[in-house]
Amino acid sequence: MTPVLPDLLAVPDSRRHAIERLSAALAPGMTVALSTHINSDGDGCGSETALARLLGQRGIHARIVNPTPWPGMFAFLLEGGVDECSAQGAAALKGIDALIVLDINDVKRLGVLADAVRALTVPRLVIDHHVITDEPAGDVSFTDAKACATGELIFDFARVLDLELTPLIARSLYVAMLTDTGGFRFSNTSPRCHAIAGQLLAAGVNPEEMYRRIYASVPVGRLLLLRDALDSLEVDAEHGLSWIALPAGVLERYDVRSEDLDGIAEHPRSVAGTRMAIFFRDLGHGQVKVSFRSTGSVDVNRFARRFGGGGHARAAGALIKGTLDDVKHRVVDQAREFVGE
Repeated sequence: MTPVLPDLLAVPDSRRHAIERLSAALAPGMTVALSTHINSDGDGCGSETALARLLGQRGIHARIVNPTPWPGMFAFLLEGGVDECSAQGAAALKGIDALIVLDINDVKRLGVLADAVRALTVPRLVIDHHVITDEPAGDVSFTDAKACATGELIFDFARVLDLELTPLIARSLYVAMLTDTGGFRFSNTSPRCHAIAGQLLAAGVNPEEMYRRIYASVPVGRLLLLRDALDSLEVDAEHGLSWIALPAGVLERYDVRSEDLDGIAEHPRSVAGTRMAIFFRDLGHGQVKVSFRSTGSVDVNRFARRFGGGGHARAAGALIKGTLDDVKHRVVDQAREFVGE
Protein backbone atom coordinates (compact mmCIF):
# COMPACT_ATOMS: atom_id res chain seq x y z
CA MET A 1 0.00 0.00 0.00
CA THR A 2 1.31 3.45 -0.91
CA PRO A 3 1.91 5.47 2.27
CA VAL A 4 -0.16 8.62 2.75
CA LEU A 5 2.16 11.61 2.76
CA PRO A 6 1.47 14.49 5.15
CA ASP A 7 0.73 17.97 3.83
CA LEU A 8 4.34 19.14 3.84
CA LEU A 9 3.37 22.76 3.22
CA ALA A 10 1.05 22.94 6.23
CA VAL A 11 2.37 25.41 8.82
CA PRO A 12 2.72 23.82 12.30
CA ASP A 13 0.44 25.36 14.94
CA SER A 14 3.40 26.52 17.03
CA ARG A 15 4.77 28.50 14.11
CA ARG A 16 1.32 29.84 13.19
CA HIS A 17 0.79 31.18 16.71
CA ALA A 18 4.27 32.76 16.75
CA ILE A 19 3.63 34.45 13.40
CA GLU A 20 0.34 35.84 14.68
CA ARG A 21 2.12 37.29 17.74
CA LEU A 22 4.77 38.79 15.50
CA SER A 23 2.20 40.20 13.11
CA ALA A 24 0.34 41.90 15.98
CA ALA A 25 3.41 44.12 16.53
CA LEU A 26 3.46 45.25 12.89
CA ALA A 27 0.98 47.73 11.44
CA PRO A 28 0.59 49.55 8.10
CA GLY A 29 2.50 52.82 7.97
CA MET A 30 5.33 51.64 10.22
CA THR A 31 9.02 51.90 9.35
CA VAL A 32 10.82 48.70 10.29
CA ALA A 33 14.56 47.96 10.28
CA LEU A 34 15.75 44.48 9.34
CA SER A 35 19.13 43.19 10.47
CA THR A 36 21.19 40.00 10.56
CA HIS A 37 24.57 38.78 11.76
CA ILE A 38 28.09 40.01 11.00
CA ASN A 39 29.21 38.97 7.49
CA SER A 40 25.70 38.09 6.38
CA ASP A 41 25.27 34.89 4.38
CA GLY A 42 22.73 33.65 1.85
CA ASP A 43 20.13 32.83 4.48
CA GLY A 44 20.46 36.22 6.17
CA CYS A 45 20.44 38.18 2.91
CA GLY A 46 17.71 36.09 1.31
CA SER A 47 15.47 36.27 4.37
CA GLU A 48 15.95 40.03 4.71
CA THR A 49 15.13 40.86 1.09
CA ALA A 50 12.15 38.49 1.03
CA LEU A 51 10.73 39.90 4.26
CA ALA A 52 11.28 43.50 3.13
CA ARG A 53 9.09 42.87 0.09
CA LEU A 54 6.48 40.93 2.06
CA LEU A 55 6.18 43.76 4.59
CA GLY A 56 5.72 46.16 1.68
CA GLN A 57 2.57 44.25 0.75
CA ARG A 58 1.20 45.19 4.18
CA GLY A 59 2.04 48.87 3.80
CA ILE A 60 5.13 48.68 5.99
CA HIS A 61 8.38 50.31 4.86
CA ALA A 62 11.43 48.15 5.59
CA ARG A 63 15.06 49.22 5.56
CA ILE A 64 17.97 46.78 5.87
CA VAL A 65 20.60 47.78 8.45
CA ASN A 66 23.38 45.21 8.82
CA PRO A 67 26.54 45.44 10.96
CA THR A 68 28.82 44.71 7.98
CA PRO A 69 28.60 45.60 4.24
CA TRP A 70 26.19 43.74 1.99
CA PRO A 71 27.97 40.80 0.27
CA GLY A 72 28.66 41.44 -3.40
CA MET A 73 27.63 37.92 -4.42
CA PHE A 74 24.10 38.63 -3.14
CA ALA A 75 23.79 42.13 -4.60
CA PHE A 76 21.27 40.83 -7.16
CA LEU A 77 18.79 40.21 -4.34
CA LEU A 78 18.54 43.98 -3.78
CA GLU A 79 17.30 44.57 -7.32
CA GLY A 80 13.81 46.01 -7.43
CA GLY A 81 14.07 48.74 -4.83
CA VAL A 82 15.02 47.15 -1.50
CA ASP A 83 16.23 49.90 0.87
CA GLU A 84 19.71 48.85 2.06
CA CYS A 85 21.17 51.31 4.60
CA SER A 86 23.98 49.36 6.28
CA ALA A 87 26.58 51.99 5.37
CA GLN A 88 24.83 54.44 7.73
CA GLY A 89 25.47 52.18 10.71
CA ALA A 90 23.48 52.68 13.91
CA ALA A 91 22.21 56.03 12.61
CA ALA A 92 19.92 54.07 10.26
CA LEU A 93 18.08 52.72 13.33
CA LYS A 94 16.83 56.20 14.26
CA GLY A 95 13.15 56.87 13.63
CA ILE A 96 12.14 53.22 13.26
CA ASP A 97 8.96 51.82 14.78
CA ALA A 98 10.29 48.27 15.19
CA LEU A 99 13.35 46.09 14.56
CA ILE A 100 13.30 42.56 13.18
CA VAL A 101 16.51 40.55 13.62
CA LEU A 102 16.87 37.60 11.25
CA ASP A 103 18.96 34.42 11.35
CA ILE A 104 20.44 35.04 14.82
CA ASN A 105 19.09 35.00 18.35
CA ASP A 106 22.13 36.50 20.05
CA VAL A 107 22.45 40.27 20.21
CA LYS A 108 26.27 40.04 20.33
CA ARG A 109 26.29 38.75 16.74
CA LEU A 110 25.02 42.16 15.63
CA GLY A 111 28.56 43.43 16.11
CA VAL A 112 28.81 47.22 15.98
CA LEU A 113 25.02 47.50 16.13
CA ALA A 114 24.66 45.50 19.35
CA ASP A 115 24.76 48.40 21.81
CA ALA A 116 22.38 50.49 19.72
CA VAL A 117 19.95 47.57 19.53
CA ARG A 118 20.15 47.02 23.29
CA ALA A 119 19.19 50.68 23.78
CA LEU A 120 16.13 50.59 21.49
CA THR A 121 12.77 51.24 23.11
CA VAL A 122 10.71 50.11 20.10
CA PRO A 123 9.60 46.45 19.70
CA ARG A 124 12.49 44.11 18.90
CA LEU A 125 11.39 40.99 17.06
CA VAL A 126 13.36 37.87 16.09
CA ILE A 127 12.87 35.33 13.27
CA ASP A 128 15.49 32.60 13.51
CA HIS A 129 16.26 28.87 13.35
CA HIS A 130 19.12 28.70 15.84
CA VAL A 131 19.15 27.60 19.46
CA ILE A 132 18.13 30.45 21.80
CA THR A 133 21.09 32.03 23.61
CA ASP A 134 21.56 33.78 26.96
CA GLU A 135 21.06 37.26 25.45
CA PRO A 136 18.39 37.14 22.73
CA ALA A 137 18.28 39.94 20.18
CA GLY A 138 14.57 40.62 20.70
CA ASP A 139 11.58 40.47 23.00
CA VAL A 140 9.15 38.68 20.65
CA SER A 141 10.50 35.61 18.87
CA PHE A 142 9.42 33.38 16.01
CA THR A 143 12.03 30.64 16.20
CA ASP A 144 12.24 26.98 15.31
CA ALA A 145 15.53 25.07 15.20
CA LYS A 146 13.84 22.38 13.09
CA ALA A 147 13.58 24.75 10.11
CA CYS A 148 16.19 24.13 7.41
CA ALA A 149 16.83 27.89 7.20
CA THR A 150 15.38 31.17 8.39
CA GLY A 151 14.07 31.42 4.82
CA GLU A 152 11.70 28.52 5.58
CA LEU A 153 10.19 30.56 8.42
CA ILE A 154 9.77 33.59 6.14
CA PHE A 155 7.92 31.32 3.70
CA ASP A 156 5.59 30.36 6.57
CA PHE A 157 5.16 34.04 7.47
CA ALA A 158 3.91 34.70 3.94
CA ARG A 159 1.68 31.65 3.96
CA VAL A 160 -0.01 32.37 7.30
CA LEU A 161 -0.61 36.04 6.45
CA ASP A 162 -1.77 35.19 2.91
CA LEU A 163 0.89 37.33 1.21
CA GLU A 164 1.85 36.98 -2.44
CA LEU A 165 4.90 34.90 -3.32
CA THR A 166 6.24 37.08 -6.16
CA PRO A 167 9.16 35.92 -8.35
CA LEU A 168 11.60 38.23 -6.52
CA ILE A 169 10.45 37.00 -3.10
CA ALA A 170 10.66 33.39 -4.27
CA ARG A 171 14.20 33.98 -5.55
CA SER A 172 15.31 35.40 -2.19
CA LEU A 173 13.80 32.49 -0.26
CA TYR A 174 15.36 29.96 -2.63
CA VAL A 175 18.81 31.52 -2.07
CA ALA A 176 18.24 31.37 1.71
CA MET A 177 17.36 27.69 1.67
CA LEU A 178 19.83 26.64 -1.03
CA THR A 179 22.83 28.12 0.76
CA ASP A 180 21.95 27.04 4.30
CA THR A 181 21.45 23.43 3.21
CA GLY A 182 24.69 23.36 1.21
CA GLY A 183 22.84 23.00 -2.08
CA PHE A 184 20.25 20.66 -0.48
CA ARG A 185 23.04 18.30 0.67
CA PHE A 186 23.23 18.80 4.45
CA SER A 187 21.24 16.92 7.08
CA ASN A 188 18.88 19.87 7.58
CA THR A 189 17.46 19.20 4.09
CA SER A 190 14.03 17.91 5.05
CA PRO A 191 11.11 16.68 2.90
CA ARG A 192 9.37 19.97 3.75
CA CYS A 193 12.43 21.90 2.56
CA HIS A 194 12.14 20.24 -0.85
CA ALA A 195 8.39 20.81 -0.95
CA ILE A 196 8.90 24.53 -0.35
CA ALA A 197 11.67 24.65 -2.95
CA GLY A 198 9.19 23.18 -5.43
CA GLN A 199 6.78 26.01 -4.64
CA LEU A 200 9.55 28.55 -5.21
CA LEU A 201 10.40 27.02 -8.59
CA ALA A 202 6.74 27.19 -9.52
CA ALA A 203 6.78 30.87 -8.53
CA GLY A 204 9.46 31.62 -11.10
CA VAL A 205 12.87 30.68 -9.69
CA ASN A 206 15.41 29.52 -12.29
CA PRO A 207 17.59 26.92 -10.47
CA GLU A 208 20.35 26.99 -13.08
CA GLU A 209 20.64 30.77 -12.76
CA MET A 210 20.83 30.47 -8.97
CA TYR A 211 23.58 27.84 -9.22
CA ARG A 212 25.56 30.03 -11.64
CA ARG A 213 25.24 33.16 -9.50
CA ILE A 214 26.17 31.50 -6.21
CA TYR A 215 28.46 28.58 -7.03
CA ALA A 216 29.88 29.17 -10.52
CA SER A 217 30.97 32.82 -10.50
CA VAL A 218 33.85 32.86 -8.03
CA PRO A 219 36.82 35.23 -8.41
CA VAL A 220 40.21 33.67 -9.05
CA GLY A 221 41.32 35.00 -5.67
CA ARG A 222 38.96 32.59 -3.95
CA LEU A 223 40.68 29.62 -5.60
CA LEU A 224 44.10 30.93 -4.55
CA LEU A 225 42.78 31.37 -1.02
CA LEU A 226 41.39 27.82 -1.06
CA ARG A 227 44.78 26.56 -2.23
CA ASP A 228 46.45 28.15 0.80
CA ALA A 229 43.80 26.79 3.15
CA LEU A 230 44.20 23.24 1.86
CA ASP A 231 47.98 23.55 2.10
CA SER A 232 47.52 24.07 5.86
CA LEU A 233 45.40 20.92 6.29
CA GLU A 234 46.16 18.80 9.36
CA VAL A 235 44.46 15.55 10.33
CA ASP A 236 44.24 13.65 13.60
CA ALA A 237 42.85 10.34 12.36
CA GLU A 238 42.82 8.81 15.86
CA HIS A 239 40.33 11.38 17.15
CA GLY A 240 38.55 12.06 13.86
CA LEU A 241 39.67 15.70 13.63
CA SER A 242 40.65 17.71 10.56
CA TRP A 243 41.51 21.40 10.50
CA ILE A 244 42.74 24.19 8.25
CA ALA A 245 43.86 27.74 8.95
CA LEU A 246 44.33 31.07 7.18
CA PRO A 247 46.58 33.88 8.45
CA ALA A 248 45.62 37.51 8.88
CA GLY A 249 45.67 39.64 5.73
CA VAL A 250 44.78 36.83 3.35
CA LEU A 251 41.68 38.60 2.02
CA GLU A 252 43.69 41.67 1.13
CA ARG A 253 46.44 39.57 -0.47
CA TYR A 254 44.04 37.99 -2.95
CA ASP A 255 41.63 40.94 -3.23
CA VAL A 256 38.62 38.95 -2.01
CA ARG A 257 35.92 39.56 0.60
CA SER A 258 34.70 37.65 3.65
CA GLU A 259 31.89 36.12 1.59
CA ASP A 260 34.50 34.30 -0.50
CA LEU A 261 35.30 32.19 2.55
CA ASP A 262 31.84 30.58 2.46
CA GLY A 263 32.08 26.81 2.12
CA ILE A 264 35.79 26.53 2.87
CA ALA A 265 35.07 24.85 6.21
CA GLU A 266 33.40 22.01 4.31
CA HIS A 267 36.71 20.84 2.83
CA PRO A 268 38.25 19.44 6.04
CA ARG A 269 34.85 17.90 6.85
CA SER A 270 35.11 15.90 3.61
CA VAL A 271 38.21 14.01 4.84
CA ALA A 272 37.31 10.36 5.41
CA GLY A 273 36.94 9.50 9.09
CA THR A 274 36.48 13.11 10.20
CA ARG A 275 33.99 13.63 13.03
CA MET A 276 34.76 17.31 13.65
CA ALA A 277 36.27 19.76 11.16
CA ILE A 278 37.69 23.12 12.22
CA PHE A 279 38.52 26.24 10.20
CA PHE A 280 40.71 28.86 11.90
CA ARG A 281 40.84 32.36 10.42
CA ASP A 282 43.14 34.93 11.98
CA LEU A 283 41.35 38.30 11.97
CA GLY A 284 44.38 40.14 13.35
CA HIS A 285 44.38 42.29 16.49
CA GLY A 286 44.47 39.16 18.67
CA GLN A 287 41.23 37.61 17.45
CA VAL A 288 40.64 34.32 15.64
CA LYS A 289 37.35 33.31 14.08
CA VAL A 290 36.79 29.57 14.39
CA SER A 291 34.20 27.59 12.40
CA PHE A 292 33.22 24.10 13.50
CA ARG A 293 31.59 21.44 11.33
CA SER A 294 30.38 17.95 12.29
CA THR A 295 29.61 14.86 10.29
CA GLY A 296 26.79 14.04 12.68
CA SER A 297 28.18 12.21 15.70
CA VAL A 298 29.53 15.33 17.43
CA ASP A 299 27.45 18.32 18.63
CA VAL A 300 29.66 21.26 17.63
CA ASN A 301 27.14 23.77 18.97
CA ARG A 302 27.79 22.39 22.46
CA PHE A 303 31.54 22.51 21.82
CA ALA A 304 31.45 26.08 20.47
CA ARG A 305 29.72 27.21 23.67
CA ARG A 306 32.93 26.44 25.55
CA PHE A 307 34.40 29.45 23.75
CA GLY A 308 31.39 31.74 23.94
CA GLY A 309 30.10 30.75 20.51
CA GLY A 310 27.23 28.64 19.23
CA GLY A 311 25.14 27.71 16.23
CA HIS A 312 23.76 24.35 15.16
CA ALA A 313 24.63 20.80 16.16
CA ARG A 314 26.51 20.28 12.89
CA ALA A 315 27.69 23.83 12.14
CA ALA A 316 28.78 26.40 14.72
CA GLY A 317 31.39 29.05 15.33
CA ALA A 318 33.14 31.21 17.89
CA LEU A 319 35.36 34.29 18.10
CA ILE A 320 38.35 33.56 20.33
CA LYS A 321 41.02 35.95 21.62
CA GLY A 322 44.67 35.03 21.09
CA THR A 323 47.22 34.41 18.38
CA LEU A 324 46.45 31.94 15.62
CA ASP A 325 48.91 29.34 16.94
CA ASP A 326 47.70 29.70 20.52
CA VAL A 327 44.03 29.38 19.57
CA LYS A 328 44.75 26.38 17.34
CA HIS A 329 46.53 24.52 20.14
CA ARG A 330 43.84 25.31 22.72
CA VAL A 331 40.90 24.42 20.48
CA VAL A 332 42.42 21.24 19.02
CA ASP A 333 43.44 19.99 22.47
CA GLN A 334 39.92 20.54 23.81
CA ALA A 335 38.41 19.04 20.65
CA ARG A 336 40.37 15.83 21.25
CA GLU A 337 38.98 15.67 24.76
CA PHE A 338 35.45 16.54 23.59
CA VAL A 339 35.15 13.93 20.84
CA GLY A 340 36.63 11.38 23.23
CA GLU A 341 33.65 11.88 25.51
